[in-house]
Amino acid sequence: MNDYQSTFFHSINQFTRHFSKSLNEVLVPLGLYSAQWTIIYLLKTKGPATQKDLSLYLGVEAPTMTRTLARLELAGWISKIPGTDKREKMIILTDTAIQNYEGWLEAVRSCEKKVLKNISDEEVCSMMGIIEKMNRNL
Repeated sequence: MNDYQSTFFHSINQFTRHFSKSLNEVLVPLGLYSAQWTIIYLLKTKGPATQKDLSLYLGVEAPTMTRTLARLELAGWISKIPGTDKREKMIILTDTAIQNYEGWLEAVRSCEKKVLKNISDEEVCSMMGIIEKMNRNL
């Protein structure tokens, strides 16, 4: 791997850290962290999921996911219901989370808008295509 590629991946890593920090700055006052938001967003947009499915999709180790879900449940944002397999529970958003969702989404979108300033829709689509290709290579 050449230096250009290393710099590319270093830049991606740095961006995600800084973006998570920016998201936390707008979400923490609303009672949520960026790692929790990713789960809430996924449950809202894709529907109920098992803990294993969430871990696989988000690339998060099981113990980390367990802790994050416990915090979300304690906050009243998620609940667990029996799934088709009695050994696994489905994770769903609570009514309280659904009521708060638009406020969280508005905060996230304001952060995204700031980050995407001076970046065209075409550039965003191009980057999404690149990220999809890289994800398939993992």
